[in-house]
Amino acid sequence: MKKKIFGLLIIASLVAIATITFVKSNTDRTEAISNEQLGSDLATNPANDGTGKGDAAPDFTLTTLDGKEVTLSDYKGKKVVLNFWATWCPPCKAEMPHMQNYYEDKAEQENVEILAVNLTSSDSGLDKVQAFQEDYALSFPIPLDEEGIVGETYQAITIPTTYMIDTTGTIQNKIVGPMDEQMLTDLVGNLK
Repeated sequence: MKKKIFGLLIIASLVAIATITFVKSNTDRTEAISNEQLGSDLATNPANDGTGKGDAAPDFTLTTLDGKEVTLSDYKGKKVVLNFWATWCPPCKAEMPHMQNYYEDKAEQENVEILAVNLTSSDSGLDKVQAFQEDYALSFPIPLDEEGIVGETYQAITIPTTYMIDTTGTIQNKIVGPMDEQMLTDLVGNLK
């Protein structure tokens, strides 16, 4: 009887060891395949498209609400707050007075330009944008992204989205969500 129990224990142990070995080898193989796929996904993923910290800010030319052409690269040598917004966006409405106060009080002395790109392709028309500018007494340039190309390039999916660009045209920060004047002051203060 004891021999039968001992024999069964040995067989059970061998089965357990074989099962553990099989599962472990398959797990290692799956992890290796997943890591290979992850590496190739990172190489082709559009989220890794040059709009991250340390990347040169993609250049663009848009027409402002008052009919002037604005090209981002024309602002090299200045710090740029590149903001994406729409008139229907409550957080955008909340941050605009802070941006205007900063622009009036500090932008010139700190060598800063605010470009508040309206995502016109997803907005309610130019009349609404014009009324918004007047209601909030905005004096900084409002380029119009009528085709949505610039917003797409900068991945402005959630708005407001703001990029902090230094004097060399390099992206130093991306903020998703509204900012107040103090946050804007602090972020600009970190730009060279």
